[in-house]
Amino acid sequence: MSGADGTRRVRAGRRTVEVHRPDKVLFPGGGDAKEYTKGDLVDYHRAVAPFMLPHLRGRPLMLERHPDGIDGPTFMQKNTPEHYPEWIPRTEVAKEGGTVRHAVCDDTATLLYLADQASITLHRWLSRADAVDHPDRLVFDLDPSGDDFEAVREAARLLGELLDELELPSALMTTGSRGLHVIVALNGRHDFDEVRAFARDVAGTLADAHPDRLTTAARKKERGERLYLDIQRNAYAQTAVAPYTVRPRPGAPVATPITWDQLDDPELHARRWTIADAVEQARTDPWSGLLNRGRALGPARRRLDALRR
Repeated sequence: MSGADGTRRVRAGRRTVEVHRPDKVLFPGGGDAKEYTKGDLVDYHRAVAPFMLPHLRGRPLMLERHPDGIDGPTFMQKNTPEHYPEWIPRTEVAKEGGTVRHAVCDDTATLLYLADQASITLHRWLSRADAVDHPDRLVFDLDPSGDDFEAVREAARLLGELLDELELPSALMTTGSRGLHVIVALNGRHDFDEVRAFARDVAGTLADAHPDRLTTAARKKERGERLYLDIQRNAYAQTAVAPYTVRPRPGAPVATPITWDQLDDPELHARRWTIADAVEQARTDPWSGLLNRGRALGPARRRLDALRR
């Protein structure tokens, strides 16, 4: 329902969230891109909440906010402002020289409130607030030198095969930008140093086997045309885009979980789904419990070391 001042009120569970200026354009149209408003963003989050919230609950968030839309200024918000409603959970985590109080999104009302704040992209920690030093997710970001999705598709196949050989189940997600994320569920018993070292060695093994196509070089000038196997998110206080979050690009593309079979779809690309159709993909349950059982890295580390020898 809408008030006389144009504010829209949206019911979410036991709470009602006010959406201010719902007609404000956040994603201008043009070319093949459709125009989307703040109200559209809120409607998308309300619909996708049952599928998105399991990937957010209990995790510190960094919010990518675009108050004037994707063509205006942007800022990354870690500290939760005092004016945020008291019912939005916060978690205090250590940083060098102090602490940061991150917002946590545990319910639909919080998700809608963040959308009203023009938090277009939600970046989540790979660990949970109750064990911030021990990640339960490992992420490989397949980052092409240009907008070459065929290179991304090929790298995903190679990485998936290596993880299968290490007996680590993995999941795929389009980033809504240019590449794919390959995600492994962990049991939360390893600290960030262990996880990052393992990810670095997996990426290094793959790059050594395909030096003409893949690289682990962090500096762009050293990569050439090769795809970058980015493992930098696997560190304390680093984040990765959350499943089903929207990216600040024309057409409002969504970071969308997919099945490994969908990797062969010739229509697939990093921006394949938008807020117009990502919920339909979510309803197919593309990960189908794949990340429910986190793995220990010990057995995989031994297999990897044997391969490297």
